[in-house]
Amino acid sequence: MVPDHPLVRWGSGGDLGILPSMTDLSAIPDPPESRQTILFTAFEPSADAQAAPVIRALRAREPGLRLVAWGGPRMEEAGAEIIERTSEDGVMGLAGFLKVFEMKRTIDRIDAWAVANRVDLHVPIDSPSANFPICKRLRGHGSRTVHLIAPKVWAWGRWRVRKLQRWSDHVLCNLPFEEAWFRDKGIAATFIGHPVMARSLDEEALAVERRNLPQGTPKILILPGSRSGEIKGNLAHQLDAFVEIRRRHPEAVSVILAANERIEAAIRERFDPLPPGVSLERDRLDAAISWADLALATSGTVSLDLTRHACPMIGSYAIPQWQTLVTRLMLRIPFKLLPNIVAGREVVPEFVPYARRHGATPILETALPLLDDPASLAAMKTRLEGVRAMFDGHDPAIKAADGILDVLHRDH
Repeated sequence: MVPDHPLVRWGSGGDLGILPSMTDLSAIPDPPESRQTILFTAFEPSADAQAAPVIRALRAREPGLRLVAWGGPRMEEAGAEIIERTSEDGVMGLAGFLKVFEMKRTIDRIDAWAVANRVDLHVPIDSPSANFPICKRLRGHGSRTVHLIAPKVWAWGRWRVRKLQRWSDHVLCNLPFEEAWFRDKGIAATFIGHPVMARSLDEEALAVERRNLPQGTPKILILPGSRSGEIKGNLAHQLDAFVEIRRRHPEAVSVILAANERIEAAIRERFDPLPPGVSLERDRLDAAISWADLALATSGTVSLDLTRHACPMIGSYAIPQWQTLVTRLMLRIPFKLLPNIVAGREVVPEFVPYARRHGATPILETALPLLDDPASLAAMKTRLEGVRAMFDGHDPAIKAADGILDVLHRDH
């Protein structure tokens, strides 16, 4: 046993050292087991990104907390102690039954760690299929639970509301309507804002970057998605739509924005050469959005990036015919594109999902009238500004940290 003595300190990796002098006593860290512990579990890159600023805010508020994570590099950079990397390719990159078995083993390891290390509060980030079983097990060990990123049970799988009622102390919501929705179901919830909508924009820097993008009119930004399957299913239709736009508007130019290096390589391999007037860029999202007159966007969080700039858009997601039938049965909500979901009405055109066999037709039939009518584009910008205003005044990292600490320090 290690003696509990003021001259003994914990070193890196749990090693012991002797303090050089009594003057260092104020800097003695508590041994890990004596500090309150918050465990984060994240299984997607987006979850890693959203958790990182929250971890940073918690570290600034209460440096004595032990912040532990099954997560990714951004969480580690923010100050979390990473037990396993799970938010990059890892288990989420596996397919079929292999993913199920690997996830089961990951859950077992988290459970075993929680048995050996007291967890005062668990913060699951999205991924309900992975996180809900972890919530159940950790609550069995006496841990409290604060969900960061509200599970989208309002969109599909509403039977999971009962699980949230049993396995949640608080839900932190990114979308304005979610707080009231969860509270109506007896679940404590707080709207904290969305990190995309809270990002500051350097307009001067964007103006400089825009000069290096193609010049022409109209300027069409193509956002084909961040997964290889989305590139395969959507980019061909978006390019076909642009080719017809350019036939009608010979000065038209387009930028395809790749989400990362892997997606850029996939696009170059699949669509070489690109049609005339089209260029491929990467890592310049804000500059490309501020450059565009109209975006053709594959449905996803990027629609909020476009909303942040009040950039007119057409949202789409092409899938096989049989999948559209299944999706419509599962998603019992009137809108699927985030700006329309938030507004509760159609502020921008969406074809989410639509049958792949229709090709570029739905996009093109909507884009051409918009490009011929500047007033319609201006009206869409005004509607998007209204959606953007619903997020004003919310700093999601600070509000999330407040919510987590409130539950952590609440009397049982």
